[in-house]
Amino acid sequence: MDGPSFGEEEEPLHTILGKTVYTGIDHHWKEAVFATCGQQVDIWDEQRTNPICSMTWGFDSISSVKFNPIETFLLGSCASDRNIVLYDMRQATPLKKVILDMRTNTICWNPMEAFIFTAANEDYNLYTFDMRALDTPVMVHMDHVSAVLDVDYSPTGKEFVSASFDKSIRIFPMDKSRSREVYHTKRMQHVICVKWTSDSKYIMCGSDEMNIRLWKANASEKLGVLTSREKAATDYNQKLKEKFQYHPHVKRIARHRHLPKSIYSQIQEQRIMKEARRRKEVNRLKHSKPGSVPIVSERKKHIVAVVK
Repeated sequence: MDGPSFGEEEEPLHTILGKTVYTGIDHHWKEAVFATCGQQVDIWDEQRTNPICSMTWGFDSISSVKFNPIETFLLGSCASDRNIVLYDMRQATPLKKVILDMRTNTICWNPMEAFIFTAANEDYNLYTFDMRALDTPVMVHMDHVSAVLDVDYSPTGKEFVSASFDKSIRIFPMDKSRSREVYHTKRMQHVICVKWTSDSKYIMCGSDEMNIRLWKANASEKLGVLTSREKAATDYNQKLKEKFQYHPHVKRIARHRHLPKSIYSQIQEQRIMKEARRRKEVNRLKHSKPGSVPIVSERKKHIVAVVK
């Protein structure tokens, strides 16, 4: 990690030449092992130039691979053929995969609950899965109006942040379908990657116009040292908000977020489209023989199959 002195060229400590293109990399949380993905998932030892093992399921290129921070021998990957595949490093075999309607760009494991992970999808939604029951997502998170490109959990595991092609980032509670916060600026373009810092206070994002931005995880939080009176006042205000959170005016103020015109108009448009689809389903159900049209819940609607 020590940088070169002035005028010296920086030399890598170790170089690995692979036979295929690598599209993603992630390091094991405890051991000197890392994984790469491309045409297949390769597990490498840091000291060796050949992979320890290679795992594949299907023929499409794999875009992202992530190690589980708790069950450290498990890893998940998402491929361009709409699959999310789970692997076990000890057996050197794929465990199971879930096929969605559209492609998943990346996944992120919950750092507090070993079996939970969230997938960022091209269909504008994020899906939180329990790896023990992949046929139904735990929650579908819907607020973005374009493809979701990246997702990262907070260290507490209670919330995650998502980056989207619609030039905004959103913070979702893990168990809610709607976001609690949206961040955007006039100059920020398509957000490609996002990370939550380990102290749980800040969010970093990188976007198309070559800038890295630092955001507060809690927008109204005061930075710096607080006096005891300031802390007491903040806690008291927070308790007041919680006490009256269901009052219509308080609820409206807490929920309101200013949005750019482009995002606002797309939300309105998608609301009209969703309402039309719902009305069509209700009419089809009403005018067909009882039992002939199955009722599919929103959670199961986007899952094509689960293969073990």
